[in-house]
Amino acid sequence: MGDDRAVRWWPWVVLVVCVVVGVGFPRWSAARDAGDYPVSASDLAHARAVLDQLGVERPRRVPGYERARFGPAWADVDANGCDTRNDILARDLTNIDTKDGCVVLRGTLHDPYTGRHIEFVRGPGSADVQIDHVVALADAWAKGADRWDSTRRLAFANDPANLLAVSGPANQEKGSSDAAGWLPQRSYRCVYVLLQVRVKDAYGLSVTPQEKSAVSRALKGCHTAPAPADAAPSPASSPGTPQGHLRRRHRGSAGRGCTCTVSCECHGSAKTPKAPPRPARLAR
Repeated sequence: MGDDRAVRWWPWVVLVVCVVVGVGFPRWSAARDAGDYPVSASDLAHARAVLDQLGVERPRRVPGYERARFGPAWADVDANGCDTRNDILARDLTNIDTKDGCVVLRGTLHDPYTGRHIEFVRGPGSADVQIDHVVALADAWAKGADRWDSTRRLAFANDPANLLAVSGPANQEKGSSDAAGWLPQRSYRCVYVLLQVRVKDAYGLSVTPQEKSAVSRALKGCHTAPAPADAAPSPASSPGTPQGHLRRRHRGSAGRGCTCTVSCECHGSAKTPKAPPRPARLAR
């Protein structure tokens, strides 16, 4: 009789276990992934507060967008002798070799968008690593940049706080999408939308209702950790400067420390080697 009861109950026990695992595992997995790129509690709180303050507009079609409206691609806006693309490659890649201390010939990228390690070699395969505008230029155009003058658009297009070296295919897949249309791998989504919020706030760009909802959902998946002890507070003049775990020391094989185009300071990295690139100061 006891054996019969056990046989009858066994399928129910299996069902309960499956339900528990099915519900719990995705949450555990999401938390584990988010832990790869932790942010400080203050960064997260700031992002949520800023998101609530961003202008919200319905999607609108703004004619006239062309890449050329944001100036020549990768202009040397800081007059350091290196174009913006090489500045960002030197900042975000490791083990780099350069020509004349400027042109990045090769290096290794830990791609935040896909989680893959990509070996960059200048030449036919250069497009394997591309420089992405975190807030895409076309998206910015449709949400306020169409009203800017050419100087402001040029500064935006070359602001390292809005630039990341990433996988070429992932960049192409993203295109001009905002957060409602595209997000990177789950482990980087928190940092990605946090950066988008900071950029849009600093430049006075709006969001759509769908975009705001997508950003809010991504922020709920953030993993917080204490800020590094040596992380200095953001200057009052640069409210868009990420702090804490959004900082990383960038080194190249030639001993270059931090290569940025707009008032960049270097700080210690987060404990994890996967800490995302620390963008530089946003320009108002």
